[in-house]
Amino acid sequence: MKNQYQRFVLTRAGQAVVVVLLAYVLTFLVISVLPGDSITNSLRDPQRGLSEEEIQRIVAFYGLDKPVVVQLVLSLGRFLSGDLGFSLQSNLPVAQLIGDALPSTLALASSALALAVIFAVAIAYGAHYLPGKWASLLRSVPSLFLSVPNFVIGLVLIELFAFRLHAFTTIDTNSAAATVFAAVTLAIPVSAPLAEVFIASLDHESRQEYAVVARSRGLSEARLFVQHLAKPSALPAVAMVALIVGELLGGAVITETIFGRDGIGTLVQKAVTGEDQPVLQAVVSLSAIVFVAVNLVADLASPLVDPRIELREVVDA
Repeated sequence: MKNQYQRFVLTRAGQAVVVVLLAYVLTFLVISVLPGDSITNSLRDPQRGLSEEEIQRIVAFYGLDKPVVVQLVLSLGRFLSGDLGFSLQSNLPVAQLIGDALPSTLALASSALALAVIFAVAIAYGAHYLPGKWASLLRSVPSLFLSVPNFVIGLVLIELFAFRLHAFTTIDTNSAAATVFAAVTLAIPVSAPLAEVFIASLDHESRQEYAVVARSRGLSEARLFVQHLAKPSALPAVAMVALIVGELLGGAVITETIFGRDGIGTLVQKAVTGEDQPVLQAVVSLSAIVFVAVNLVADLASPLVDPRIELREVVDA
Protein backbone atom coordinates (compact mmCIF):
# COMPACT_ATOMS: atom_id res chain seq x y z
CA MET A 1 0.00 0.00 0.00
CA LYS A 2 2.88 2.37 0.87
CA ASN A 3 4.67 1.78 -2.44
CA GLN A 4 1.40 2.18 -4.30
CA TYR A 5 0.75 5.54 -2.66
CA GLN A 6 4.31 6.68 -3.42
CA ARG A 7 3.74 5.81 -7.07
CA PHE A 8 0.47 7.72 -6.93
CA VAL A 9 2.25 10.79 -5.48
CA LEU A 10 4.98 10.71 -8.13
CA THR A 11 2.43 10.31 -10.93
CA ARG A 12 0.29 13.21 -9.76
CA ALA A 13 3.32 15.42 -9.10
CA GLY A 14 4.67 14.74 -12.59
CA GLN A 15 1.31 15.56 -14.14
CA ALA A 16 1.19 18.80 -12.14
CA VAL A 17 4.61 19.88 -13.42
CA VAL A 18 3.58 19.16 -17.02
CA VAL A 19 0.38 21.18 -16.61
CA VAL A 20 2.26 24.19 -15.22
CA LEU A 21 4.81 24.09 -18.05
CA LEU A 22 2.07 23.80 -20.68
CA ALA A 23 0.22 26.73 -19.10
CA TYR A 24 3.37 28.85 -19.26
CA VAL A 25 4.09 27.91 -22.88
CA LEU A 26 0.49 28.50 -23.96
CA THR A 27 0.37 31.89 -22.25
CA PHE A 28 3.67 32.93 -23.82
CA LEU A 29 2.57 31.89 -27.30
CA VAL A 30 -0.82 33.63 -26.99
CA ILE A 31 0.84 36.88 -25.91
CA SER A 32 3.54 36.54 -28.59
CA VAL A 33 1.11 36.17 -31.49
CA LEU A 34 -0.77 39.35 -30.57
CA PRO A 35 -0.31 42.11 -33.15
CA GLY A 36 2.47 44.56 -32.47
CA ASP A 37 5.49 44.36 -30.18
CA SER A 38 4.36 45.66 -26.80
CA ILE A 39 7.82 45.54 -25.23
CA THR A 40 9.62 47.43 -28.00
CA ASN A 41 6.77 49.93 -28.40
CA SER A 42 6.82 50.62 -24.67
CA LEU A 43 10.57 51.02 -24.57
CA ARG A 44 10.54 53.49 -27.48
CA ASP A 45 7.96 55.67 -25.80
CA PRO A 46 9.61 59.16 -25.60
CA GLN A 47 8.33 59.54 -22.04
CA ARG A 48 10.51 56.61 -20.95
CA GLY A 49 13.66 58.56 -21.84
CA LEU A 50 15.68 55.46 -22.76
CA SER A 51 18.66 55.65 -25.04
CA GLU A 52 19.03 53.39 -28.06
CA GLU A 53 21.78 51.45 -26.28
CA GLU A 54 19.53 50.81 -23.26
CA ILE A 55 16.68 49.70 -25.53
CA GLN A 56 18.92 47.25 -27.38
CA ARG A 57 20.16 45.84 -24.07
CA ILE A 58 16.58 45.16 -22.92
CA VAL A 59 15.65 43.74 -26.34
CA ALA A 60 18.59 41.34 -26.04
CA PHE A 61 17.52 40.37 -22.51
CA TYR A 62 14.06 39.33 -23.70
CA GLY A 63 15.43 37.91 -26.96
CA LEU A 64 13.08 40.02 -29.08
CA ASP A 65 15.62 40.00 -31.91
CA LYS A 66 15.42 36.18 -32.02
CA PRO A 67 12.75 33.71 -33.23
CA VAL A 68 9.75 33.05 -31.01
CA VAL A 69 11.01 29.57 -30.09
CA VAL A 70 14.28 31.02 -28.80
CA GLN A 71 12.37 33.71 -26.91
CA LEU A 72 10.25 30.98 -25.31
CA VAL A 73 13.31 28.98 -24.24
CA LEU A 74 14.95 32.08 -22.73
CA SER A 75 11.74 33.13 -20.98
CA LEU A 76 11.07 29.64 -19.62
CA GLY A 77 14.64 29.36 -18.38
CA ARG A 78 14.33 32.65 -16.47
CA PHE A 79 10.98 31.56 -15.05
CA LEU A 80 12.35 28.23 -13.80
CA SER A 81 15.25 30.08 -12.14
CA GLY A 82 12.84 32.47 -10.39
CA ASP A 83 13.57 35.49 -12.59
CA LEU A 84 10.22 37.01 -13.64
CA GLY A 85 11.74 39.96 -15.51
CA PHE A 86 10.97 43.66 -15.15
CA SER A 87 7.76 45.61 -15.53
CA LEU A 88 7.59 47.76 -18.64
CA GLN A 89 5.52 50.37 -16.82
CA SER A 90 7.36 50.82 -13.53
CA ASN A 91 10.80 49.38 -14.39
CA LEU A 92 10.57 47.43 -11.14
CA PRO A 93 11.15 43.67 -10.86
CA VAL A 94 7.94 41.76 -11.51
CA ALA A 95 8.66 39.60 -8.48
CA GLN A 96 8.66 42.72 -6.30
CA LEU A 97 5.35 43.95 -7.74
CA ILE A 98 3.72 40.56 -7.17
CA GLY A 99 5.21 40.34 -3.68
CA ASP A 100 3.72 43.73 -2.78
CA ALA A 101 0.27 42.87 -4.17
CA LEU A 102 0.05 39.25 -3.03
CA PRO A 103 -0.65 39.72 0.72
CA SER A 104 -3.85 41.69 0.06
CA THR A 105 -5.14 39.10 -2.42
CA LEU A 106 -4.21 36.20 -0.14
CA ALA A 107 -6.06 37.82 2.77
CA LEU A 108 -9.13 38.32 0.57
CA ALA A 109 -9.08 34.86 -1.02
CA SER A 110 -8.43 32.95 2.22
CA SER A 111 -11.14 34.88 4.07
CA ALA A 112 -13.57 34.30 1.20
CA LEU A 113 -12.80 30.57 1.13
CA ALA A 114 -13.35 30.26 4.90
CA LEU A 115 -16.66 32.14 4.66
CA ALA A 116 -17.73 30.08 1.64
CA VAL A 117 -17.18 26.86 3.59
CA ILE A 118 -19.16 28.24 6.55
CA PHE A 119 -22.01 29.36 4.27
CA ALA A 120 -22.07 26.00 2.49
CA VAL A 121 -22.14 23.95 5.70
CA ALA A 122 -24.85 26.14 7.23
CA ILE A 123 -27.01 25.95 4.09
CA ALA A 124 -26.58 22.19 3.75
CA TYR A 125 -27.29 21.53 7.43
CA GLY A 126 -30.40 23.70 7.39
CA ALA A 127 -31.62 22.24 4.10
CA HIS A 128 -31.36 18.76 5.55
CA TYR A 129 -32.66 19.28 9.08
CA LEU A 130 -34.99 22.28 9.11
CA PRO A 131 -38.68 21.50 8.70
CA GLY A 132 -40.80 21.87 5.55
CA LYS A 133 -40.71 25.14 3.72
CA TRP A 134 -37.50 26.35 5.40
CA ALA A 135 -35.56 23.38 4.06
CA SER A 136 -37.02 23.92 0.58
CA LEU A 137 -36.10 27.59 0.76
CA LEU A 138 -32.51 26.82 1.70
CA ARG A 139 -32.20 24.30 -1.13
CA SER A 140 -32.93 27.12 -3.59
CA VAL A 141 -30.35 29.46 -2.05
CA PRO A 142 -27.34 28.07 -4.03
CA SER A 143 -29.14 28.78 -7.31
CA LEU A 144 -29.82 32.33 -6.12
CA PHE A 145 -26.18 32.81 -5.14
CA LEU A 146 -25.04 31.64 -8.58
CA SER A 147 -27.46 33.88 -10.46
CA VAL A 148 -26.27 37.15 -8.91
CA PRO A 149 -22.92 38.47 -10.20
CA ASN A 150 -20.44 39.26 -7.47
CA PHE A 151 -20.00 42.85 -8.66
CA VAL A 152 -23.72 43.40 -7.94
CA ILE A 153 -23.29 41.88 -4.49
CA GLY A 154 -20.29 44.10 -3.84
CA LEU A 155 -22.06 47.28 -4.90
CA VAL A 156 -25.07 46.44 -2.72
CA LEU A 157 -22.85 45.76 0.31
CA ILE A 158 -20.93 49.00 -0.22
CA GLU A 159 -24.15 51.02 -0.55
CA LEU A 160 -25.78 49.44 2.48
CA PHE A 161 -22.94 48.89 4.94
CA ALA A 162 -20.44 51.59 3.93
CA PHE A 163 -22.62 54.54 2.86
CA ARG A 164 -25.74 53.95 4.95
CA LEU A 165 -24.71 52.00 8.06
CA HIS A 166 -21.06 53.18 8.08
CA ALA A 167 -19.83 49.73 9.11
CA PHE A 168 -16.66 50.28 7.09
CA THR A 169 -15.09 52.97 4.96
CA THR A 170 -14.16 52.79 1.31
CA ILE A 171 -11.09 54.91 2.01
CA ASP A 172 -9.29 52.38 4.22
CA THR A 173 -9.77 49.46 1.84
CA ASN A 174 -7.42 47.12 3.68
CA SER A 175 -9.06 47.45 7.09
CA ALA A 176 -10.44 44.34 8.77
CA ALA A 177 -14.06 45.42 8.23
CA ALA A 178 -13.53 46.26 4.55
CA THR A 179 -11.74 42.93 4.03
CA VAL A 180 -14.64 41.03 5.61
CA PHE A 181 -17.24 42.63 3.34
CA ALA A 182 -15.03 42.12 0.28
CA ALA A 183 -14.63 38.49 1.32
CA VAL A 184 -18.40 38.11 1.70
CA THR A 185 -18.81 39.47 -1.83
CA LEU A 186 -16.43 36.83 -3.17
CA ALA A 187 -17.66 34.03 -0.89
CA ILE A 188 -21.37 34.15 -1.77
CA PRO A 189 -21.10 32.86 -5.38
CA VAL A 190 -18.22 30.53 -4.45
CA SER A 191 -20.26 28.90 -1.68
CA ALA A 192 -23.08 27.90 -4.07
CA PRO A 193 -21.44 24.85 -5.73
CA LEU A 194 -20.02 23.77 -2.37
CA ALA A 195 -23.47 23.88 -0.80
CA GLU A 196 -25.07 21.96 -3.68
CA VAL A 197 -22.47 19.18 -3.48
CA PHE A 198 -22.69 19.03 0.31
CA ILE A 199 -26.50 18.84 0.24
CA ALA A 200 -26.45 16.00 -2.29
CA SER A 201 -23.79 14.09 -0.32
CA LEU A 202 -25.64 14.61 2.95
CA ASP A 203 -28.89 13.32 1.43
CA HIS A 204 -27.07 10.24 0.15
CA GLU A 205 -25.21 9.44 3.37
CA SER A 206 -28.25 9.95 5.58
CA ARG A 207 -30.02 7.10 3.75
CA GLN A 208 -27.21 4.62 4.30
CA GLU A 209 -27.63 1.69 6.66
CA TYR A 210 -25.19 2.99 9.27
CA ALA A 211 -27.25 6.18 9.60
CA VAL A 212 -30.49 4.21 9.97
CA VAL A 213 -28.91 2.01 12.64
CA ALA A 214 -27.57 5.05 14.50
CA ARG A 215 -31.03 6.63 14.57
CA SER A 216 -32.60 3.39 15.78
CA ARG A 217 -30.24 3.46 18.74
CA GLY A 218 -31.53 6.87 19.76
CA LEU A 219 -28.67 9.02 18.48
CA SER A 220 -29.80 12.62 18.00
CA GLU A 221 -29.66 14.19 14.54
CA ALA A 222 -27.04 16.70 15.67
CA ARG A 223 -24.72 13.99 17.03
CA LEU A 224 -25.42 11.83 13.99
CA PHE A 225 -24.33 14.70 11.74
CA VAL A 226 -21.16 15.49 13.69
CA GLN A 227 -20.05 11.93 14.43
CA HIS A 228 -21.12 10.02 11.32
CA LEU A 229 -22.40 12.14 8.42
CA ALA A 230 -20.15 15.20 8.27
CA LYS A 231 -16.91 13.46 7.23
CA PRO A 232 -18.18 11.25 4.38
CA SER A 233 -20.49 14.03 3.16
CA ALA A 234 -17.63 16.51 3.08
CA LEU A 235 -15.34 14.39 0.87
CA PRO A 236 -16.87 15.49 -2.47
CA ALA A 237 -16.92 19.07 -1.20
CA VAL A 238 -13.17 18.86 -0.49
CA ALA A 239 -12.56 18.04 -4.14
CA MET A 240 -14.86 20.91 -5.09
CA VAL A 241 -12.81 23.32 -2.95
CA ALA A 242 -9.79 22.58 -5.12
CA LEU A 243 -11.79 23.27 -8.27
CA ILE A 244 -13.15 26.63 -7.11
CA VAL A 245 -9.69 28.06 -6.52
CA GLY A 246 -9.80 29.33 -10.10
CA GLU A 247 -13.10 31.05 -9.37
CA LEU A 248 -11.56 32.62 -6.27
CA LEU A 249 -8.62 33.97 -8.28
CA GLY A 250 -10.84 35.27 -11.08
CA GLY A 251 -13.42 36.74 -8.71
CA ALA A 252 -10.69 38.46 -6.72
CA VAL A 253 -9.86 40.62 -9.76
CA ILE A 254 -13.42 41.98 -9.91
CA THR A 255 -13.85 42.23 -6.14
CA GLU A 256 -10.60 44.14 -5.67
CA THR A 257 -11.64 46.58 -8.37
CA ILE A 258 -15.04 47.19 -6.74
CA PHE A 259 -13.59 47.72 -3.26
CA GLY A 260 -10.51 49.61 -4.48
CA ARG A 261 -8.04 47.12 -3.03
CA ASP A 262 -4.44 47.08 -4.24
CA GLY A 263 -3.89 43.41 -4.98
CA ILE A 264 -3.15 41.06 -7.83
CA GLY A 265 -6.39 42.12 -9.52
CA THR A 266 -5.28 45.74 -9.66
CA LEU A 267 -1.85 44.65 -10.90
CA VAL A 268 -3.43 42.62 -13.72
CA GLN A 269 -5.76 45.46 -14.66
CA LYS A 270 -2.85 47.89 -14.98
CA ALA A 271 -0.79 45.34 -16.90
CA VAL A 272 -3.57 44.74 -19.42
CA THR A 273 -4.14 48.47 -19.89
CA GLY A 274 -0.43 49.17 -20.32
CA GLU A 275 0.36 46.01 -22.34
CA ASP A 276 2.87 45.01 -19.67
CA GLN A 277 3.71 41.58 -21.07
CA PRO A 278 6.19 40.41 -18.37
CA VAL A 279 3.67 41.12 -15.59
CA LEU A 280 0.84 39.33 -17.43
CA GLN A 281 3.05 36.31 -18.15
CA ALA A 282 4.16 36.06 -14.52
CA VAL A 283 0.69 36.49 -12.99
CA VAL A 284 -0.94 33.92 -15.28
CA SER A 285 1.87 31.42 -14.68
CA LEU A 286 1.79 31.85 -10.90
CA SER A 287 -2.00 31.54 -10.92
CA ALA A 288 -1.62 28.26 -12.78
CA ILE A 289 0.89 27.08 -10.18
CA VAL A 290 -1.50 27.92 -7.33
CA PHE A 291 -4.43 26.20 -9.04
CA VAL A 292 -2.43 23.07 -9.85
CA ALA A 293 -0.84 22.94 -6.39
CA VAL A 294 -4.18 23.12 -4.59
CA ASN A 295 -5.63 20.41 -6.82
CA LEU A 296 -2.52 18.29 -6.27
CA VAL A 297 -2.91 18.56 -2.49
CA ALA A 298 -6.58 17.58 -2.79
CA ASP A 299 -5.69 14.60 -4.96
CA LEU A 300 -2.99 13.41 -2.58
CA ALA A 301 -5.19 13.87 0.48
CA SER A 302 -8.24 12.07 -0.91
CA PRO A 303 -6.86 8.49 -0.61
CA LEU A 304 -5.73 9.22 2.94
CA VAL A 305 -9.13 10.56 3.99
CA ASP A 306 -11.29 8.10 2.06
CA PRO A 307 -9.91 4.51 2.01
CA ARG A 308 -12.59 3.55 -0.52
CA ILE A 309 -10.55 5.18 -3.30
CA GLU A 310 -8.65 2.60 -5.34
CA LEU A 311 -5.12 3.91 -5.95
CA ARG A 312 -4.49 1.38 -8.71
CA GLU A 313 -7.38 2.71 -10.77
CA VAL A 314 -6.35 6.31 -10.13
CA VAL A 315 -2.72 5.74 -11.12
CA ASP A 316 -3.60 3.73 -14.22
CA ALA A 317 -6.23 6.27 -15.35
